[in-house]
Amino acid sequence: MENAVMFWSASQDELKQGYIEDEEQYTCLLCGHAIQKGIVYPEEGVLYEAKRYMRIHIEREHVSVFEYLMDLDKKLTGLTDHQNRLLRLFYQGKNDAEVQKEMGIGSASTIRNHRFVLKEKERQAKLFLAMMELLKERDEHAPAFVPLHQKARMVDDRYNVTENEKAAAIKKFFPNGSKDALKSFPPKEKQRLLILQEITNRFENERKYEEKEINRILATVYHDHVLLRRYLIEYGFLDRKPDGSQYWLKK
Repeated sequence: MENAVMFWSASQDELKQGYIEDEEQYTCLLCGHAIQKGIVYPEEGVLYEAKRYMRIHIEREHVSVFEYLMDLDKKLTGLTDHQNRLLRLFYQGKNDAEVQKEMGIGSASTIRNHRFVLKEKERQAKLFLAMMELLKERDEHAPAFVPLHQKARMVDDRYNVTENEKAAAIKKFFPNGSKDALKSFPPKEKQRLLILQEITNRFENERKYEEKEINRILATVYHDHVLLRRYLIEYGFLDRKPDGSQYWLKK
């Protein structure tokens, strides 16, 4: 889950642009796709340098960083469904009267009040981020938590897991190493989440798999590959076409 680590470790500016940069490449924070520097990339008859091509990748694969973030679970964004819809309409450039008409609520002044509440939420978020940054400098006892998978479903206490707990679970259920077979399927939710997360390392980002390929890979992990496949989809790690003909790691 290297991409989850990058995503949650990114700065505010990096999250806004949707990618991080190092000496050799640009890496998309939304899916992990890397674009090497020093290469010219063709797109519809036009040549682009790496940085611009990363922006094209984000537009093509994710529409925009804003849309990607808005599609995350409400437990991650802290937004209600109502606030989510409001922000989407504001992002589309609609004025208060247009938003009021489309949502069918109150009046234009009601929408203005919603804007005020969202602005207050922004101010609170800025203060909270500053306080947490200051806390990091002093809190020597804070445990290292396992990064959340961005497309996790039903974010709840199951994700309250430390790196030490993850290491212990992997050692218990993969006694011969995480690249070997699974000893048994975890009965507890937290352990199950960690093991499923570890299993995703056997798949490649941005690759589409046929069902028989998925089954073959999962069969090397555990005898009941159908069980693993079902839970990987249920927990939001894998996605698939409606007819089950193709599977891929969920971005």
